[in-house]
Amino acid sequence: MRVLLVGAGGVGTAITRIAARRSFFEAMVVADRDLARAEAAVAAVDDGTGRFSAAPVDASDEAAVTALLTERGCDVLLNATDPRFVMPLFGAALAAGADYLDMAMSLSRPHPERPYEECGVKLGDAQFERAAEWEKAGRLALVGMGVEPGLSDVFARYAADELFDTIEEIGVRDGANLTVDGYDFAPSFSIWTTIEECLNPPVVYETGRGWFTTEPFSEPEVFDFPEGIGPVGCVNVEHEEVLLMPRWVDAGRVTFKYGLGEEFIGTLRTLHQLGLDRTGPVTVQSDRGPVRVSPRDVVAACLPDPATLGERMHGKTCAGTWVKGTKDGRAREVYLYHVVDNQWSMREYGSQAVVWQTAVNPVVALELMAAGTWAGSGVLGPEALAPRPFLDLLTSYGSPWGVRES
Repeated sequence: MRVLLVGAGGVGTAITRIAARRSFFEAMVVADRDLARAEAAVAAVDDGTGRFSAAPVDASDEAAVTALLTERGCDVLLNATDPRFVMPLFGAALAAGADYLDMAMSLSRPHPERPYEECGVKLGDAQFERAAEWEKAGRLALVGMGVEPGLSDVFARYAADELFDTIEEIGVRDGANLTVDGYDFAPSFSIWTTIEECLNPPVVYETGRGWFTTEPFSEPEVFDFPEGIGPVGCVNVEHEEVLLMPRWVDAGRVTFKYGLGEEFIGTLRTLHQLGLDRTGPVTVQSDRGPVRVSPRDVVAACLPDPATLGERMHGKTCAGTWVKGTKDGRAREVYLYHVVDNQWSMREYGSQAVVWQTAVNPVVALELMAAGTWAGSGVLGPEALAPRPFLDLLTSYGSPWGVRES
């Protein structure tokens, strides 16, 4: 297997550090618009074998990415960029005859008249619209293969296959007790993506009704997270799992809730009120005359890079899937989860917990694909493939998962 990894930010760099310990691939080309960043990621894992190399590429330039895939003989593209670049990278992989993995799907657009009741363009719609092309080409586009979405979807399929006869509700629940020394507000993941997820209308799925939307931060609840994290307030957020799980798992209701906290929610509301969540450029007067900038890009530039916060970060992050249903005629409720301690991930890999937890899952998926254990064609979510091999291999990476019975 020859891999083109596009994106050498926090998650991309963590992917190289995890992959460097595995032998399933022949080569990994690390590509980024900032060549120095790609070269730094490669230098950190260079073992003299030449398996890793760096290359410059603009992720928005589909033709350039297609050419790079062809030139380097890569048979799979791993997308570690933010969702803005999903479609050009998705298209480049198909054009080059390569397989494709991402950790976030194509962007949504709210319904123009009823944004908090009806779906407009849903997350991933643009990718699923091209599923027939991928099937005809005999190539696999494995979408939403991070931790959430990704591992959370694997958990849902595992629960359906092995733990339940019928499922009433699936609820992905994400929470943490992470703190960052020296910062009052320092998101542990891309603020660009966080704004996109949290301020768009959340999507809920119900049998008989299908997908529908609510207002941001709806249905608040307190969820008790395991391994010492404890109770965290969670709210509905737009996320890919709600769009993926109902395609392959039979469940009466599907939701996604983040443990954000009142302070974080208040900050996001303020950004929205000021228009600082907008992605379209606005004109700003500077010493050199007017310039066009995206308000959201300015917010991201003003905040610390999440990848650099590891040494100042303390605590744990938890990703998991809560499932309620029946087994053998009896009511059952479980929470399948994966916890990463920041001190462990920093000590073992030099990557902070949130980006490491995201990065490990596509590497596991690539290894299963290289072995032929995970195979298929078309546009598939993680729940379309066998869950047990994934969960067993994840444990062998030194990061076990757990099940809490309620």
